[in-house]
Amino acid sequence: MSADLAALAVDGWTDPERLFAAHEATLDGAFWLDAGREADTGWSYLGRGERETDAGAVRSVRCDTTPAGEWPAGPFHGGWVGWLGYERGAAIAGAPIAEPDEGIPEEVWLRAERFAAFDHARREIWAVAPGVEAEEWAAELAARVAAATDPVPDTTLPAAASATVAGRHDPETYATLIERCRDAIREGDAYQLCLTTRFELTASADHPLDPAAAYRRLRASSPAHHGGYIRGGDVALLSASPEQFLTVAGGVVRTRPIKGTRPRAADAAADAALAAELRADRKERAENVMIVDLMRNDLSRVSDPGSIRVEGLLEVESYAAVHQLVSTVSGRLRPGSTVDDLLVACFPAGSMTGAPKLSAMTILHRLEGGPRGIFAGCFGYVGRDGSADLAMIIRSIVTHPGGAYVGAGGGITWLSDAAAEVAEVGIKARAPLAALGAPLPPGW
Repeated sequence: MSADLAALAVDGWTDPERLFAAHEATLDGAFWLDAGREADTGWSYLGRGERETDAGAVRSVRCDTTPAGEWPAGPFHGGWVGWLGYERGAAIAGAPIAEPDEGIPEEVWLRAERFAAFDHARREIWAVAPGVEAEEWAAELAARVAAATDPVPDTTLPAAASATVAGRHDPETYATLIERCRDAIREGDAYQLCLTTRFELTASADHPLDPAAAYRRLRASSPAHHGGYIRGGDVALLSASPEQFLTVAGGVVRTRPIKGTRPRAADAAADAALAAELRADRKERAENVMIVDLMRNDLSRVSDPGSIRVEGLLEVESYAAVHQLVSTVSGRLRPGSTVDDLLVACFPAGSMTGAPKLSAMTILHRLEGGPRGIFAGCFGYVGRDGSADLAMIIRSIVTHPGGAYVGAGGGITWLSDAAAEVAEVGIKARAPLAALGAPLPPGW
């Protein structure tokens, strides 16, 4: 891939959704790393890339050990945008895995050499491309921005649109699996287990799937700072993820695990009470601290001794649909560490496995009864300069030629209440399914 990209300023401003709806929504190989609807901070990246045929080229990138030089177009200097599914990482970690979903690639990377970078704080747009193409791309992008004056196309589902959804487990079965998790905890085989399930929708003539429209509906209902749309062939990932898995910049790696969820309330006092309840809940705090300890251990495998820090512990972050309990752990990377070193040490993320990690993955393999697939993996960018920003694949939809699926789950500890855990799965799956025009199955 080209080593010399240039970034040129583009006159004017428009929301990236307008450009996406007019162009990238119809393209194979399109990507949109999305800072969120009506974002006033952060960066979004919108473009199209050719499929990388050698995943090793991404994994062998050395993570940076010094701060990046001057670059006006945000933290991504070009490189790759893509996803990595759960089973690939679990197998590398030595855990048993289910047979992968047929026809759905576990790892996809798109070469990102020509894209638009949106600075939401300054309301500026930058055209990024190889140096010899940069002026042409900046002119094309400026023309697209100038033409983006029409209303954004409506994505409202027709009143009759309602698809049938099949759950991998019904609520009663899931509750039984929670008790089996508690049995494993009582026996000392795990401290915490992230038990997941899946909801599947079959495409039909009466209910065709439009991944671009579904993503726009999802981001409207569930704005998140790590949203994303990535289309690799006839499979697309649509994510409103609130969880940052790994970021690498200036030789420092950070992870921000989420453990603990409460729904939002329309009434301000009730909403504040839910946030306070989450902050004080013994089970949620214990679950979060266990995953923080696991991530401290994982990061220590690729970080300088003594450099691991817990920068934030048990902080409540609020999103459109939920309150979340979030912590932040960081470490200074050992010189020469590669992306593959990071993934081997940390992936799958502890927030999606449990602790101890290998034992948890082994137990969950027995209980869940099928692959997680792309769900519970990670997505985002790996920069050619060794930077990275990867989010957890949660609150997400995977579309494929036969339909779509939505994964959801929750962390189980000895103090878990089965009814509350079942309700939490419903809270997490409701918005992604609604974006597909699909209700939750009964009982969830």
